[in-house]
Amino acid sequence: MAETKTVHSPLVTYFSMLSLLTLCPPFVILLWYTMVHADGSICQTWDYLKQHGLQGFINIWPRPTAIAWKIIACYAVFEAALQLLLPGKKVEGPISPRGNRPIYKANGVAAYVATLVTYLTLWWFGIFNPSIVYDHLGEIFSALIFGSLVFCVFLYIKGHLAPSSNDSGSSGNMIIDFYWGMELYPRIGKNFDIKVFTNCRFGMMSWAVLALTYCIKQLSFHYIGGLIGYDHKHVLFSNFVSHVLFLVTEDCCDRDLICAYEQNGKVADSMLVNTILMLVYVTKFFWWEAGYWNTMDIAHDRAGFYICWGCLVWVPSVYTSPGMYLVNHPVNLGLQLALYILAAGILSIYVNYDCDRQRQEFRRTNGKCFVWGKAPSKIVASYNTTSGETKTSLLLTSGWWGLSRHFHYVPEILAAFFWTVPALFNHFLPYFYVIFLTILLFDRAKRDDDRCRSKYGKYWKLYCEKVRYRIVPGIY
Repeated sequence: MAETKTVHSPLVTYFSMLSLLTLCPPFVILLWYTMVHADGSICQTWDYLKQHGLQGFINIWPRPTAIAWKIIACYAVFEAALQLLLPGKKVEGPISPRGNRPIYKANGVAAYVATLVTYLTLWWFGIFNPSIVYDHLGEIFSALIFGSLVFCVFLYIKGHLAPSSNDSGSSGNMIIDFYWGMELYPRIGKNFDIKVFTNCRFGMMSWAVLALTYCIKQLSFHYIGGLIGYDHKHVLFSNFVSHVLFLVTEDCCDRDLICAYEQNGKVADSMLVNTILMLVYVTKFFWWEAGYWNTMDIAHDRAGFYICWGCLVWVPSVYTSPGMYLVNHPVNLGLQLALYILAAGILSIYVNYDCDRQRQEFRRTNGKCFVWGKAPSKIVASYNTTSGETKTSLLLTSGWWGLSRHFHYVPEILAAFFWTVPALFNHFLPYFYVIFLTILLFDRAKRDDDRCRSKYGKYWKLYCEKVRYRIVPGIY
């Protein structure tokens, strides 16, 4: 029997699951359509749907095409090959409720570098133009929606018929099993970890790839009617470098271009800030990937629609949406504002990283380390596994983790805001990701607190008395 516990009442839980299962796929398409074809305006999309009804929605839903499937297949096979073939040291994950300890191969940084270098090399030598990805983005998202649903059905069947370990089982409800998943650590064969692939190598990697894609798309030349295409990479690259150095900030828009944003092959400083911050964040993620394997996503959430479909579809579509918007709507921030936003974003990402690093070092040394120059304050908590064994954990109560129980969510939300704010405030939709992330992390904090309260009992109560706030110090 799967150990599936819900935070909310059964009625709220079922309603939430069914809503997400039915509403998330069409929302991805509506988000793409609004960003790319409706000027980022929710009102414009709403007016269109009011006029044309269901048939209008069907008309704007792109059909998966052969080129979309080819792009997805090549990318997925490439990432799977890197995950399997690149060398990396063996890393142990946390002990599961059933007493298992998964073993991972930590080669995320190598896979990340190989992916970006390969992608940029293919573009530079004219082998593959990343603009094709943007031009077929709707078809790619559509293919991902349907393909990932089929993949989740595969995971559901595998969990019933061929689970990879005893950290698997059914809740007795098909909807819950499909949504939350059957297996905690599903693998294909001995070495291919499915959640590492969906969460890290497909989902997070696609975030970086699409961030570069949007930036490159803004560098492209496309004249009215598509009669002339110009993509002289040396000129484009020199312009890109000049923007990196913030030496080019002029506003020179040629009205004869098909879109106002394609300004003489230059990337707007707003797009540059967005791209840099996203790449810094994803780089931080892969640098810290072994730590991610200790988080709720991997160590507690099972492989189902919530995690796997979310990483395969929701991450590349929603998480990258501020950059998707900026392709068509560049903003000239100016040197000073751009630098302020960039600095604030990098600082937020660093604090987010340092929070995780602090806790990881505390665990690695079994509490025998310094936190902010002092011996750490901690609580020694004992708990029982499902097999009846008694084990202990150390709960850090100083440093960042003395400010609140989930303080690392604060800089993560701030980082998302800073890579979105280059879009300024002409439209609400670019900020959907920031709002979604805030709701997701606040819900995750509650789920994590409830899980820890159940696991540690009186020790968790003592911990909460010492670290009073859940996320925002002094407020919540």
